[in-house]
Amino acid sequence: MKALLDDDPHSFSQQADVHCAYCNGAYDQVGFPNLELQLRASSHQPPTLIDLDFNGTDETMSNDMVSNSNKPLLFFGSPLRAGTEPDRGSGSIEGTPHGPVHRWTGDNTQPNFEDMGNFYSAARDPIFFSHHSNVTVRDSLDNKKLGYTYEDVEIPWLKSKPMPRRTKLAKMAKAAGVAKAAETTSLGKVVAGKDFPINLETKISTVVPRLKQKKRSNKEKEDEEEILVIEGIELEKDVAVKFDVNVNDVDEDDDVAPSEPDKNVPHKQKEKKKSKSCLRLGLTDLLEDLGAEDDESVVVTLVPRYGAQAVKIGSIKIEFLA
Repeated sequence: MKALLDDDPHSFSQQADVHCAYCNGAYDQVGFPNLELQLRASSHQPPTLIDLDFNGTDETMSNDMVSNSNKPLLFFGSPLRAGTEPDRGSGSIEGTPHGPVHRWTGDNTQPNFEDMGNFYSAARDPIFFSHHSNVTVRDSLDNKKLGYTYEDVEIPWLKSKPMPRRTKLAKMAKAAGVAKAAETTSLGKVVAGKDFPINLETKISTVVPRLKQKKRSNKEKEDEEEILVIEGIELEKDVAVKFDVNVNDVDEDDDVAPSEPDKNVPHKQKEKKKSKSCLRLGLTDLLEDLGAEDDESVVVTLVPRYGAQAVKIGSIKIEFLA
Protein backbone atom coordinates (compact mmCIF):
# COMPACT_ATOMS: atom_id res chain seq x y z
CA MET A 1 0.00 0.00 0.00
CA LYS A 2 2.79 2.44 0.86
CA ALA A 3 4.48 1.80 -2.50
CA LEU A 4 1.41 3.06 -4.40
CA LEU A 5 1.07 6.69 -5.41
CA ASP A 6 -0.97 8.84 -3.06
CA ASP A 7 -3.74 9.35 -5.63
CA ASP A 8 -4.25 5.59 -6.00
CA PRO A 9 -7.49 4.66 -4.12
CA HIS A 10 -5.75 1.57 -2.70
CA SER A 11 -2.73 3.48 -1.39
CA PHE A 12 -1.95 3.83 2.29
CA SER A 13 -2.51 7.59 2.08
CA GLN A 14 -6.00 7.21 0.60
CA GLN A 15 -7.00 4.54 3.11
CA ALA A 16 -5.79 6.74 5.96
CA ASP A 17 -7.99 9.58 4.74
CA VAL A 18 -11.06 7.35 5.01
CA HIS A 19 -10.98 7.71 8.80
CA CYS A 20 -11.21 11.49 8.61
CA ALA A 21 -13.53 11.63 5.60
CA TYR A 22 -16.21 9.21 6.75
CA CYS A 23 -16.27 9.40 10.54
CA ASN A 24 -17.97 11.86 12.88
CA GLY A 25 -18.33 15.46 11.82
CA ALA A 26 -17.55 15.05 8.11
CA TYR A 27 -21.09 15.06 6.69
CA ASP A 28 -24.61 16.04 7.69
CA GLN A 29 -27.36 13.48 8.17
CA VAL A 30 -29.72 13.07 5.21
CA GLY A 31 -32.85 15.05 5.99
CA PHE A 32 -31.24 16.74 8.99
CA PRO A 33 -28.86 19.37 7.55
CA ASN A 34 -27.81 20.75 10.93
CA LEU A 35 -26.87 17.39 12.47
CA GLU A 36 -23.55 15.70 11.85
CA LEU A 37 -23.17 12.11 10.76
CA GLN A 38 -21.18 9.82 13.04
CA LEU A 39 -20.26 6.28 12.00
CA ARG A 40 -18.56 5.43 15.14
CA ALA A 41 -14.75 7.74 19.79
CA SER A 42 11.55 6.54 21.10
CA SER A 43 9.36 6.27 24.45
CA HIS A 44 7.03 3.78 22.81
CA GLN A 45 9.53 1.07 21.98
CA PRO A 46 8.88 -2.40 23.47
CA PRO A 47 8.56 -3.46 26.20
CA THR A 48 7.04 -0.11 27.22
CA LEU A 49 3.64 -0.41 28.91
CA ILE A 50 0.99 1.91 27.54
CA ASP A 51 -0.25 4.52 30.00
CA LEU A 52 -3.94 3.99 30.73
CA ASP A 53 -3.67 5.83 34.06
CA PHE A 54 -3.57 2.66 36.12
CA ASN A 55 -0.18 3.44 37.72
CA GLY A 56 1.42 0.06 37.17
CA THR A 57 -1.69 -2.04 37.74
CA ASP A 58 -4.54 -3.22 35.52
CA GLU A 59 -7.31 -1.51 37.51
CA THR A 60 -8.41 0.94 34.82
CA MET A 61 -9.21 -1.87 32.40
CA SER A 62 -11.15 -3.68 35.11
CA ASN A 63 -13.17 -0.53 35.86
CA ASP A 64 -14.11 0.18 32.27
CA MET A 65 -14.34 -3.28 30.73
CA VAL A 66 -15.95 -5.08 33.69
CA SER A 67 -17.50 -2.83 36.35
CA ASN A 68 -18.73 -0.25 33.84
CA SER A 69 -20.11 -2.74 31.33
CA ASN A 70 -23.02 -4.24 33.23
CA LYS A 71 -25.46 -2.63 30.80
CA PRO A 72 -25.12 -2.13 27.01
CA LEU A 73 -25.67 1.63 27.35
CA LEU A 74 -22.71 1.92 29.71
CA PHE A 75 -20.39 -0.12 27.48
CA PHE A 76 -21.41 0.97 23.97
CA GLY A 77 -22.83 4.41 24.73
CA SER A 78 -25.99 6.11 23.51
CA PRO A 79 -27.60 4.76 20.33
CA LEU A 80 -27.21 6.88 17.21
CA ARG A 81 -30.41 7.39 15.25
CA ALA A 82 -31.51 9.72 12.48
CA GLY A 83 -32.33 13.16 13.81
CA THR A 84 -30.22 12.90 16.98
CA GLU A 85 -27.05 14.75 17.94
CA PRO A 86 -23.90 12.67 17.34
CA ASP A 87 -22.32 13.33 20.75
CA ARG A 88 -24.96 11.89 23.06
CA GLY A 89 -22.54 10.06 25.33
CA SER A 90 -20.01 7.41 24.41
CA GLY A 91 -19.58 4.15 26.29
CA SER A 92 -16.63 2.93 28.32
CA ILE A 93 -15.10 1.11 25.34
CA GLU A 94 -14.88 4.39 23.42
CA GLY A 95 -13.42 6.33 26.34
CA THR A 96 -10.96 3.86 27.84
CA PRO A 97 -9.10 2.04 26.37
CA HIS A 98 -9.85 3.61 22.95
CA GLY A 99 -9.09 7.28 23.68
CA PRO A 100 -5.92 6.90 25.78
CA VAL A 101 -4.30 4.60 23.20
CA HIS A 102 -4.76 7.30 20.55
CA ARG A 103 -3.35 10.05 22.74
CA TRP A 104 -0.47 8.02 24.18
CA THR A 105 0.64 6.66 20.81
CA GLY A 106 0.66 10.14 19.25
CA ASP A 107 3.98 11.96 19.10
CA ASN A 108 4.13 14.61 21.84
CA THR A 109 6.85 16.45 19.90
CA GLN A 110 4.32 17.27 17.17
CA PRO A 111 2.06 20.33 17.52
CA ASN A 112 -1.16 18.28 17.53
CA PHE A 113 0.16 14.90 18.73
CA GLU A 114 0.21 13.56 15.16
CA ASP A 115 -0.33 10.97 13.95
CA MET A 116 -2.43 8.85 16.34
CA GLY A 117 -3.10 11.64 18.82
CA ASN A 118 -5.31 13.70 16.51
CA PHE A 119 -8.44 12.72 14.64
CA TYR A 120 -7.46 13.97 11.20
CA SER A 121 -4.12 12.13 11.13
CA ALA A 122 -4.75 9.01 13.25
CA ALA A 123 -5.09 6.55 10.38
CA ARG A 124 -1.71 7.56 8.93
CA ASP A 125 -0.10 5.43 11.62
CA PRO A 126 -0.27 1.71 10.72
CA ILE A 127 -1.02 0.86 14.36
CA PHE A 128 -4.40 2.56 13.90
CA PHE A 129 -5.75 -0.45 12.02
CA SER A 130 -4.58 -2.90 14.68
CA HIS A 131 -6.00 -0.68 17.39
CA HIS A 132 -9.46 -0.50 15.84
CA SER A 133 -9.54 -4.15 14.89
CA ASN A 134 -9.14 -4.74 18.62
CA VAL A 135 -11.47 -2.19 20.25
CA THR A 136 -14.04 -2.13 17.43
CA VAL A 137 -14.21 -5.77 16.36
CA ARG A 138 -12.91 -7.84 19.25
CA ASP A 139 -14.71 -6.02 22.05
CA SER A 140 -17.88 -4.98 20.22
CA LEU A 141 -18.77 -7.77 17.78
CA ASP A 142 -19.16 -11.54 17.85
CA ASN A 143 -16.08 -12.21 15.73
CA LYS A 144 -16.88 -15.93 15.46
CA LYS A 145 -19.84 -14.98 13.27
CA LEU A 146 -17.34 -13.15 11.08
CA GLY A 147 -15.56 -16.44 10.48
CA TYR A 148 -12.49 -16.16 12.68
CA THR A 149 -11.39 -15.98 16.30
CA TYR A 150 -8.50 -14.55 18.28
CA GLU A 151 -5.67 -16.39 19.96
CA ASP A 152 -6.62 -17.48 23.46
CA VAL A 153 -4.23 -15.52 25.70
CA GLU A 154 -4.26 -14.55 29.36
CA ILE A 155 -6.16 -11.36 30.21
CA PRO A 156 -4.59 -10.14 33.47
CA TRP A 157 -6.97 -7.24 34.11
CA LEU A 158 -9.89 -9.64 34.57
CA LYS A 159 -8.37 -10.48 37.95
CA SER A 160 -7.29 -6.94 38.87
CA LYS A 161 -10.41 -5.45 40.39
CA PRO A 162 -9.49 -2.40 42.51
CA MET A 163 -10.54 -2.50 46.15
CA PRO A 164 -11.38 0.99 47.44
CA ARG A 165 -11.42 1.97 51.09
CA ARG A 166 -13.64 4.35 52.98
CA THR A 167 -11.96 7.08 55.00
CA LYS A 168 -13.25 9.03 57.96
CA LEU A 169 -13.22 12.16 55.80
CA ALA A 170 -15.55 10.57 53.27
CA LYS A 171 -17.99 9.55 55.99
CA MET A 172 -17.90 13.06 57.45
CA ALA A 173 -18.47 14.77 54.12
CA LYS A 174 -21.44 12.61 53.17
CA ALA A 175 -23.02 12.69 56.63
CA ALA A 176 -22.99 16.50 56.87
CA GLY A 177 -23.34 17.43 53.21
CA VAL A 178 -21.68 20.31 51.42
CA ALA A 179 -21.14 22.42 54.54
CA LYS A 180 -18.92 19.80 56.19
CA ALA A 181 -17.34 18.86 52.87
CA ALA A 182 -16.18 22.46 52.49
CA GLU A 183 -13.99 22.03 55.56
CA THR A 184 -11.99 19.33 53.76
CA THR A 185 -9.40 21.21 51.69
CA SER A 186 -8.44 18.18 49.57
CA LEU A 187 -11.87 18.33 47.94
CA GLY A 188 -10.89 21.43 46.00
CA LYS A 189 -13.71 23.85 45.28
CA VAL A 190 -16.92 22.54 46.87
CA VAL A 191 -20.09 23.31 44.92
CA ALA A 192 -23.79 22.61 45.36
CA GLY A 193 -26.21 21.33 42.75
CA LYS A 194 -27.57 24.83 42.18
CA ASP A 195 -24.09 26.02 41.15
CA PHE A 196 -24.19 24.01 37.91
CA PRO A 197 -23.48 24.51 35.04
CA ILE A 198 -19.89 25.24 36.00
CA ASN A 199 -16.56 25.59 34.20
CA LEU A 200 -14.07 22.91 35.18
CA GLU A 201 -11.20 25.32 35.75
CA THR A 202 -10.10 23.64 38.96
CA LYS A 203 -10.79 20.55 41.05
CA ILE A 204 -14.40 20.55 42.25
CA SER A 205 -16.47 18.35 44.56
CA THR A 206 -20.19 18.05 45.14
CA VAL A 207 -22.48 15.89 47.27
CA VAL A 208 -24.88 13.93 45.05
CA PRO A 209 -28.02 12.43 46.66
CA ARG A 210 -28.97 8.83 45.92
CA LEU A 211 -32.48 7.74 44.95
CA LYS A 212 -32.52 4.52 46.98
CA GLN A 213 -30.61 4.34 50.25
CA LYS A 214 -30.79 0.68 51.06
CA LYS A 215 -28.81 -2.43 50.31
CA ARG A 216 -30.32 -4.14 47.27
CA SER A 217 -30.54 -7.83 46.53
CA ASN A 218 -28.40 -9.40 43.81
CA LYS A 219 -31.53 -9.74 41.66
CA GLU A 220 -32.32 -6.04 42.05
CA LYS A 221 -28.75 -5.14 41.13
CA GLU A 222 -28.92 -7.35 38.07
CA ASP A 223 -32.19 -5.77 36.96
CA GLU A 224 -31.11 -2.16 37.55
CA GLU A 225 -27.64 -0.63 37.57
CA GLU A 226 -27.16 2.46 39.72
CA ILE A 227 -25.25 4.95 37.61
CA LEU A 228 -23.62 8.34 37.97
CA VAL A 229 -24.65 10.68 35.15
CA ILE A 230 -22.57 13.77 34.31
CA GLU A 231 -24.64 15.76 31.83
CA GLY A 232 -23.95 18.74 29.62
CA ILE A 233 -20.21 18.14 29.20
CA GLU A 234 -19.41 20.95 26.79
CA LEU A 235 -15.98 21.28 25.21
CA GLU A 236 -14.13 22.45 22.12
CA LYS A 237 -13.80 19.57 19.66
CA ASP A 238 -10.27 20.48 18.63
CA VAL A 239 -8.87 20.49 22.18
CA ALA A 240 -7.44 17.46 23.94
CA VAL A 241 -9.32 17.08 27.22
CA LYS A 242 -9.03 14.76 30.18
CA PHE A 243 -10.58 14.85 33.65
CA ASP A 244 -10.93 12.19 36.34
CA VAL A 245 -14.10 11.33 38.23
CA ASN A 246 -13.60 10.16 41.82
CA VAL A 247 -16.29 8.91 44.19
CA ASN A 248 -15.87 9.47 47.95
CA ASP A 249 -12.21 10.28 47.40
CA VAL A 250 -11.78 13.21 49.78
CA ASP A 251 -8.28 12.41 51.01
CA GLU A 252 -5.62 12.99 48.34
CA ASP A 253 -3.26 10.48 49.96
CA ASP A 254 -5.89 7.77 50.15
CA ASP A 255 -7.00 6.10 46.94
CA VAL A 256 -10.55 5.65 48.17
CA ALA A 257 -12.47 5.02 45.00
CA PRO A 258 -11.32 4.08 41.52
CA SER A 259 -11.03 7.05 39.21
CA GLU A 260 -12.86 7.01 35.90
CA PRO A 261 -11.26 9.23 33.24
CA ASP A 262 -13.14 11.07 30.53
CA LYS A 263 -11.02 11.89 27.49
CA ASN A 264 -11.42 13.62 24.16
CA VAL A 265 -9.24 12.97 21.10
CA PRO A 266 -9.02 16.39 19.36
CA HIS A 267 -10.94 16.69 16.10
CA LYS A 268 -10.57 19.95 14.16
CA GLN A 269 -13.42 20.77 11.76
CA LYS A 270 -14.11 23.38 9.12
CA GLU A 271 -16.78 24.92 11.30
CA LYS A 272 -15.66 25.47 14.88
CA LYS A 273 -18.35 23.74 16.91
CA LYS A 274 -18.54 22.64 20.51
CA SER A 275 -19.34 19.10 21.56
CA LYS A 276 -22.03 18.60 24.19
CA SER A 277 -22.20 15.11 25.63
CA CYS A 278 -22.71 13.14 28.83
CA LEU A 279 -20.77 10.54 30.80
CA ARG A 280 -22.39 7.54 32.50
CA LEU A 281 -20.52 5.49 35.08
CA GLY A 282 -21.70 2.37 36.90
CA LEU A 283 -21.91 2.70 40.68
CA THR A 284 -23.37 -0.63 41.80
CA ASP A 285 -20.09 -2.55 42.19
CA LEU A 286 -18.28 0.48 43.57
CA LEU A 287 -20.83 1.19 46.30
CA GLU A 288 -20.74 -2.45 47.31
CA ASP A 289 -16.94 -2.38 47.56
CA LEU A 290 -17.05 0.88 49.54
CA GLY A 291 -19.63 -0.48 51.97
CA ALA A 292 -21.73 2.55 51.04
CA GLU A 293 -24.93 0.92 49.79
CA ASP A 294 -27.00 2.38 52.66
CA ASP A 295 -25.58 5.90 52.36
CA GLU A 296 -27.88 8.77 51.41
CA SER A 297 -25.34 10.40 49.09
CA VAL A 298 -21.88 10.19 47.56
CA VAL A 299 -19.16 12.81 47.20
CA VAL A 300 -18.19 13.21 43.54
CA THR A 301 -14.89 14.92 42.76
CA LEU A 302 -13.90 16.04 39.26
CA VAL A 303 -10.16 16.47 38.75
CA PRO A 304 -9.08 18.28 35.55
CA ARG A 305 -5.87 16.89 34.02
CA TYR A 306 -5.49 18.87 30.80
CA GLY A 307 -7.70 21.05 28.62
CA ALA A 308 -9.70 22.02 31.71
CA GLN A 309 -10.32 25.56 30.53
CA ALA A 310 -12.31 24.12 27.60
CA VAL A 311 -14.78 22.09 29.71
CA LYS A 312 -18.15 23.04 31.17
CA ILE A 313 -20.18 20.61 33.32
CA GLY A 314 -23.96 20.91 33.17
CA SER A 315 -25.09 18.74 36.09
CA ILE A 316 -24.33 15.61 38.11
CA LYS A 317 -26.97 13.16 39.28
CA ILE A 318 -27.63 9.49 40.06
CA GLU A 319 -30.10 7.33 38.14
CA PHE A 320 -31.08 3.70 37.76
CA LEU A 321 -30.59 1.98 34.42
CA ALA A 322 -32.67 -1.08 33.60
